[in-house]
Amino acid sequence: MSKYFGTDGFRGEANKNLTADHAYKVGRFLGWYYGELKRQKGETSPARIVIGKDTRRSSYMFEYALVAGLTASGADAYLLHVTPTPSVAYVTRIDAFECGIMISASHNPYYDNGIKLINGEGEKMDDTVITLVEAYLDGELEAFGQKWEEIPFATGEHIGCTVDYVSGRNRYVGYMISHGMYSFRGKKVALDCANGASWNVAKAVFDALGAETHVINAQPNGLNINRDAGSTHIQGLQKYVVEHGCDVGFAYDGDADRCLCVDEKGNILTGDHILYIYGSYLKERGELLTNTVVTTIMSNFGLYRAFDELGIGYAKTDVGDKYVYEYMSKHGCLIGGEESGHIIFSKYATTGDGILTSLMMMEVMMAKKKTMSELAAPLTIYPQVLVNVRVKSKKDAREDPDVQAAEEAAKKALGNSGRVLVRESGTEPVIRVMAEAATKEECQKQVDSIVAAIRAKGHAVD
Repeated sequence: MSKYFGTDGFRGEANKNLTADHAYKVGRFLGWYYGELKRQKGETSPARIVIGKDTRRSSYMFEYALVAGLTASGADAYLLHVTPTPSVAYVTRIDAFECGIMISASHNPYYDNGIKLINGEGEKMDDTVITLVEAYLDGELEAFGQKWEEIPFATGEHIGCTVDYVSGRNRYVGYMISHGMYSFRGKKVALDCANGASWNVAKAVFDALGAETHVINAQPNGLNINRDAGSTHIQGLQKYVVEHGCDVGFAYDGDADRCLCVDEKGNILTGDHILYIYGSYLKERGELLTNTVVTTIMSNFGLYRAFDELGIGYAKTDVGDKYVYEYMSKHGCLIGGEESGHIIFSKYATTGDGILTSLMMMEVMMAKKKTMSELAAPLTIYPQVLVNVRVKSKKDAREDPDVQAAEEAAKKALGNSGRVLVRESGTEPVIRVMAEAATKEECQKQVDSIVAAIRAKGHAVD
């Protein structure tokens, strides 16, 4: 695991474990590294790097620090300003930038922030580059065949410049509108923008497609991003949809790379529902290439049962959209995602895109002339119990024969009527024990048996 960058960027509390100095150094490295790559190819033009941010107060601080680092190393910094993460990926790819940077901590509270790096293909940054960034942060950089105590500053006419690139964000809005295969006229659509990056984009898209658009949580003040709003606090949208008689509601997270739905009755539709609805839609139309929907190991057992009944294949990756996209790219799959609402439509995007997801759901609803509740009805979500056990050693607990025996006994007890999953947390000294079955009582029984084995062998930290 990387020292600073996880699967979703360099994330931490602003100016505690992610500081303005970190951002400046990340900019310094990227500006120098991509400029050096161009120089070695004999190109004299500066590296071009595009930056977007969400609405956190600290995002402006990190933006300016990144720009200072980039331009000091000779790169030109193009600013999209407040914009969704997927728009940065789109603009990076379409406008041939060397790389893209998104400043966001996604669904985290306002005091956290993050730096996400995107390669020239609009995908998450290559591990080789991440490793070099971290080496530079630690003063141990070795690149281009030599060690660098410090990388050179640009001087004179080679110092980079800053470009206001709001036109790139507008191009993304146009791209989203282009996916509207049907007019939404006559449909009341509620959008929860989480006081985040979608606040000035999502409504423009739905208005352009003819919807009667109702928006909540679109008054960002730098401190209220994700606060009782968006996909992680969806209760407000549920209430709004019912009280205002909306046909559907969509909730985004802080950087709008996730989307959850609310049907006309106020029921929450998770990422698993979205995978089911769009996967079965493609299957019916004969357009589900490879006949496979990509999920993570945390998708609900009921989703797999529903896919089995429809003859749709599925893959299960580790948790993280990075792993979902890697599998999709390698095997040519069209749709994949996470239960949390991070859905990737590989025909149109290289990352999860909340606004795109909502448009795809609207397409199915309009094409099939059904309500969202009708589209989701065939999918039965099984009850789930998840217990996190803090342990002294994840490895010792996971490899204990008695714990493994308890896990196997639980799996045997459920058979084909449910499932058990025991896995290590990627970020904490925790073992996660999860079961899904026909009843919550059965889930609890099997989870308790495994947790009891962990505690009996002395692995748990009380």
